[in-house]
Amino acid sequence: MKHFILLLAAVALTSSASAQTAREEIKANKYLSGSQYLDYNRRLPDKPLTPTPKGYEPYYMSHYGRHGSRWLISDNSYTGPRDILRDAKDQDKLTPLGEEVLRKIEAFEPTSVKRLGDLSTVGERQHHGIGKRLAENFPEIFKAKNVPIDARSTVVNRCILSMIAECEELAAANPTARFHNDVSESLQYYLNQPWDGLVKETGNDGKLRRENFRNKYTHPERLMKALFNDQQYVFSNLRAGSFMRSLFEIATNMQSHDTDIELFSIFTDEEIYDLWKQNNIGWYIAYGPSPLTKGIMPFSQRNLLKNIIETADTVTQTQATLRFGHEVCVMPLACLLELDNCAVQVENLDELDQYWQNYKIFPMGCNIQLIFYRPKKGKDGDILIKALLNEREAKLPIATDQYPYYKWSELRQYYLDKLAKFEALNSKQNSL
Repeated sequence: MKHFILLLAAVALTSSASAQTAREEIKANKYLSGSQYLDYNRRLPDKPLTPTPKGYEPYYMSHYGRHGSRWLISDNSYTGPRDILRDAKDQDKLTPLGEEVLRKIEAFEPTSVKRLGDLSTVGERQHHGIGKRLAENFPEIFKAKNVPIDARSTVVNRCILSMIAECEELAAANPTARFHNDVSESLQYYLNQPWDGLVKETGNDGKLRRENFRNKYTHPERLMKALFNDQQYVFSNLRAGSFMRSLFEIATNMQSHDTDIELFSIFTDEEIYDLWKQNNIGWYIAYGPSPLTKGIMPFSQRNLLKNIIETADTVTQTQATLRFGHEVCVMPLACLLELDNCAVQVENLDELDQYWQNYKIFPMGCNIQLIFYRPKKGKDGDILIKALLNEREAKLPIATDQYPYYKWSELRQYYLDKLAKFEALNSKQNSL
């Protein structure tokens, strides 16, 4: 296993030698540092899709997508930093920059009242674009006469509205399409599976390690001097690292809104990178294939993968299955499917940024599209599958001589064997 990990790391390093590093990418586009808050439309694909293999046609789309951009979820995300700055202002402890930051947060606050977690107009726009491109990229499916489109969402409003936005575009592209929309707690077991069993136990073990890296890469000293005129006051009244991260969260999520209010400018390039880096490590440990959590966390989405396989087994005609949920499903699912290098295992997490970048996996509106291809009428051949991660063609974990197309029968068996191995491990753990 260790040899395999080192091999993957070497391959990743070699393949990225001529490409931009994460540091260079984030310096050129600071919005990438937002990790899960990245606006999908700020990193759209720029390469055309590979043409359909000769003698084949796409006939089925299996999809899981995250909701679009949203307001922050917790009221304290806005009011916490605001109250700290207000208290400091009342005691004349703010610098001019500190007062400016307070004004910006207060100016944005009225728009966030009673909108916590809601889909924003930016998020709605993302899904209209995704839906439009689905129809453009795969007209054989989405413009087929009377095509059945089964669309299901978690019970969260922002996910439901994201589903509606995509379906509106698909309906506009094909008025004959027959939609079935469903939202129910009964679907949560695979659309938004909670941690359980070995996944929950392992995830709890990783919490302290995430905290250690969070502290290691948070350096608030310069920023505190820029915002406050009394560092003894800061020491006595603030948890400086936590406060810095809270301001960064607001700064990165401003791209979820049509606003000219910005807070990125209060951070240096190095601070932005370090704050992204600790987020990158935290997500990798919590939901990714990290060796620290024994590669277990992607199996949080085993019910979703089972649903993908079981549903595909029932398909006999041109159709589509669309599922809508959250980044805590898309990201581990991408790792479980082993798309591109999502499943790479990196021992030294201080070097994770060289091999695994979260903004490539789960921006707002992120999605995984699995497109199935069959031989045209009168032709013979295997069912083929192609995977798109955020509308970019992705590698899959089996061999193929016609990338990005793979034999579905071989991939299906690979995933079933992988799931069976985990279930056996989980069962053994529960029996101890």
